[in-house]
Amino acid sequence: MPYKIGTKQTTKTVEQGIAKQVLVARDADPRITGKIVELCDRAGVTITWIETMELLGETCGIDVGAAMAALIPDEQ
Repeated sequence: MPYKIGTKQTTKTVEQGIAKQVLVARDADPRITGKIVELCDRAGVTITWIETMELLGETCGIDVGAAMAALIPDEQ
């Protein structure tokens, strides 16, 4: 399944009801991650915590760190 990476993209996919799961880096700024955690709780989207932003980026196949990413179905 593809990912939408970054705060804006992740937030948008959760708000649209597209996100199947959200990955959040534990070492990301809590002011940023707090909002997506609340949004996911309200939307019923599962959150998976990844240890570092670097590892989250690697998980998504990019060479830079990322605070969060949303897992979306292939057809999106």
